[in-house]
Amino acid sequence: MSDVYADKVGWITGASSGIGAALARALSGEGMHVILSGRDEARLAEVAQDCETETLVLPFDVRDEDAMHAATAKAIGWRGGVDLFVANAGISQRSRATQTAMQVYRDIIDIDLTAQIAATQALLPHFADRGSGHLVFVSSVAGKIGIPLRTAYCAAKHGLVGYADALRAELSQTGVAVHVICPGSVATNVSRNALSADGSARGRSDSVIDNGMPPEEAARRIVEGVASGKREIIVARGGEDSWGEQRRTPDALFDQVAAMVANGYMDKIEGEG
Repeated sequence: MSDVYADKVGWITGASSGIGAALARALSGEGMHVILSGRDEARLAEVAQDCETETLVLPFDVRDEDAMHAATAKAIGWRGGVDLFVANAGISQRSRATQTAMQVYRDIIDIDLTAQIAATQALLPHFADRGSGHLVFVSSVAGKIGIPLRTAYCAAKHGLVGYADALRAELSQTGVAVHVICPGSVATNVSRNALSADGSARGRSDSVIDNGMPPEEAARRIVEGVASGKREIIVARGGEDSWGEQRRTPDALFDQVAAMVANGYMDKIEGEG
């Protein structure tokens, strides 16, 4: 078991299925106590039954900020703190931009980006006070390049990478680590649940997703990547892996931005105000 996880507390949003559920099982297998959040309490309870450690089922809608703040207080109080937070809740899209209603853009960006930022912001004081922990953002290979039929999804996932990268730089001197996960096609219900042009659920999967990486493999790669301190973790195969690697941010660039913070960049800029 890794010291990163053993007897620590991890909180996962979007934990009722797919990568989130697989991550819950994998982290529990590493000795981590897990908090499971999502909208479907019954499915969360089923995932909890598969976990080897103590769990807390904490259902709420990520877009309900009052519920999110209440959940944050419960999560922190459960075992005295949260050591790892996985911002994984999200929804995808399958529609041409020329046919997509503007509300679809608003809904996807609200769920995949704004709600993830809000949940992280609520936890930030806790992580900053402790001076340790891991913030994990599940973006996508589509958060590094543009994929057809996913204009809203790509916009949200690119935004999540940007937020996480800037946050990592700000926290680089605090002991809090920030990790970005970029999965390719994983065999989940992501395509079936994706929004169509009018905002309705697509209702069917596709061969690319059905033949994608098993969620258990994706979870294993994420768990190993976070434990080894990787800041950007590409979780993909074949051509998607190549795309992700071509757009991977060099560690040297992350280090350069962190050095700006270490050299007083933020204090200087704030002082100029």
